[in-house]
Amino acid sequence: MKILVNISRILVGVLFIISGLIKLNDPLGFSYKLQEYFGTDVLNLPFLEPYALGISIFVVVFEVVLGVFLLIGYKPKFTVWSLLAMIVFFTFLTFYSAYFDKVKDCGCFGDALKLTPWESFTKDVILLVLIVILYLGIRHIKPIFSKFGVTIVALLSFVFCLWFGYHVLMHLPVVDFRAYKIGNNIQEQMSTPPDAQKPVIEYNWKFKVNGEEKIITTNGSYPTVDGEYLSVDYKTIEEGYVPPIQDFSIESEDEDLTEEFLAEPKLVMVVMYDLKKGEWEGIEKLKSMSDTAMKNGYKVIGLTSSGGDAKAQFKADNNLDFDFYLCDEKVLKTIVRSNPGIVVLNKGTVKQKVHWNDIEDLKF
Repeated sequence: MKILVNISRILVGVLFIISGLIKLNDPLGFSYKLQEYFGTDVLNLPFLEPYALGISIFVVVFEVVLGVFLLIGYKPKFTVWSLLAMIVFFTFLTFYSAYFDKVKDCGCFGDALKLTPWESFTKDVILLVLIVILYLGIRHIKPIFSKFGVTIVALLSFVFCLWFGYHVLMHLPVVDFRAYKIGNNIQEQMSTPPDAQKPVIEYNWKFKVNGEEKIITTNGSYPTVDGEYLSVDYKTIEEGYVPPIQDFSIESEDEDLTEEFLAEPKLVMVVMYDLKKGEWEGIEKLKSMSDTAMKNGYKVIGLTSSGGDAKAQFKADNNLDFDFYLCDEKVLKTIVRSNPGIVVLNKGTVKQKVHWNDIEDLKF
């Protein structure tokens, strides 16, 4: 039992720390995932959506700290009971999501590792078993330092988590796992390689043959059957290659300008998923930044999901000399975790990306 407890202790502690740090690296991204769960079509808790960011920070800090507590043996009863409560809740959540096909990615490891709902549920069941072992063998969880030592380590881990969470919120994630990270080319991320894996789809054709219904299964080709065709349904056996970027577009009121703007050698995109929710300290910096960029030969555009009237009013109110174009809100939130955020492109390749707090760091 002691061996099992120590193995479980290491596995659970390390996994909670890694999972928590990945999400703490991008708390805004995790808050967007929580908003999906709180939505009316999942848990139907829309009153929690405004508090998603605060909840996300609390959950990920708690996750990391519990992992540290477990590894160093700090307050074993509190730690194990907290881990058990957390994993029971997340196991229910991932099962609900998988069974009812509500949320396609649980967000357990942020954008670093995508898991299907059933993979997430399986992972949580394994963790639940390991934590039950810890619960049954809690007497074997001993501190690895003196009482004073484990208290100091526990306190330092908590302080570090708070500092790190604040830092990435005021700037950008330290490590960018998304398809729009610096160095990536958007056109390449949107395309499908010629040798990419194709989806495997099974087609079930229903015919009436000699007065009886008969089902013929093929991989897509129409079967040769001497009978009356009734219907066909299909199911995906194996998913094919899916481009990392699927929904990016830059649109005016009349046309799609995506290819035109992505061909620009010097393009600055001011990303604001919602003009009304923009941070005023950042908005006040846009005029100076855009004027400097234009003087240095850059094309400056804005991207938002807000409507035409809101775009015109925002431009006039802030005396801006560039236009805003339409882009999907979820895409804009993915591009940069800041409202406003600035992205500099060279023919579609991301060269610079900054939070509004760091606009002064842009080099034109």
